[in-house]
Amino acid sequence: MQKTFRGVYTVMITPLDPSGAVDLKGLAAFTDWQVKEGIHGLIPLGSTGEFLSLSEEERDGVARTVIETVAGRVPVLIGTGAEDTRESIRLSVKAEAMGADGVMIIPPFYSTPTDDELVHHYKSIASAVAIPIMVYNNPATANVDLTPELVKRIAEIDGCDYIKESTLEVTRVRDIIRLAGDDMTVFGGILGFESFVMGAQGWVAVASNVAPGPMARIFELVANEKKFDEARELYLKWLPVIQAVGGQAYVAGTKSLLTHMGFGAGLPRPPRLPLPPAQDAAMKRLVADFGLTFSV
Repeated sequence: MQKTFRGVYTVMITPLDPSGAVDLKGLAAFTDWQVKEGIHGLIPLGSTGEFLSLSEEERDGVARTVIETVAGRVPVLIGTGAEDTRESIRLSVKAEAMGADGVMIIPPFYSTPTDDELVHHYKSIASAVAIPIMVYNNPATANVDLTPELVKRIAEIDGCDYIKESTLEVTRVRDIIRLAGDDMTVFGGILGFESFVMGAQGWVAVASNVAPGPMARIFELVANEKKFDEARELYLKWLPVIQAVGGQAYVAGTKSLLTHMGFGAGLPRPPRLPLPPAQDAAMKRLVADFGLTFSV
């Protein structure tokens, strides 16, 4: 039976040990902490997880570790985007076999496919798996823009039921809901609170790597309790943390925060570099200011 995806889903970092190898033991501890802190769902192997910097063996280890550690407590979606449709199909089939509840798929990010090619891409993948697909719109990294009109076409594909909408245009949430209706459930990709107010049913968040409880609570206040003023107050309180892991420092910044919180996140893999000392010191101050801690 398929799970319904709703709420705040952490697009997870991939911890590395001091030698630079993927730390699966640390990942298991991090996964368990996320669930215990109240996160609604988890997405390993997204951009924040440095999926393009991992070997296939490493990606398999990450996916398997998260799925097995969660053990059904919250939904797990695996990032299975690839430039080649056949490869994305293969990765999605593998994720389903591992026990993933869904897959998140960014469009091919080099070939700049046309709208018809994108529809064919997602239709081909959806026909190969029985688990839901979360389409991922991020024009800044994919070089194509899944406009609301195109999303309406993709929403007609059986299995393409969710979208992570990662532009700074919150009206996209409004227009996707208006055009696609119940055929497509919208998750914000950058704008959390703003997307909830416009009707999004979730948020694929980076900041919930370090503050899963507060990020989840923002959604619950809006979507479940209709306490918009209280939600906005909480959102504005945590905005410095949300902004600290935005932009180009989303991987290095998140890993810096987690390290100062007491979790061995390790360093990013090149070409990403660790934060410069001044920025890292600012992250350390944020951890102190917000009382952020990691404890198993």
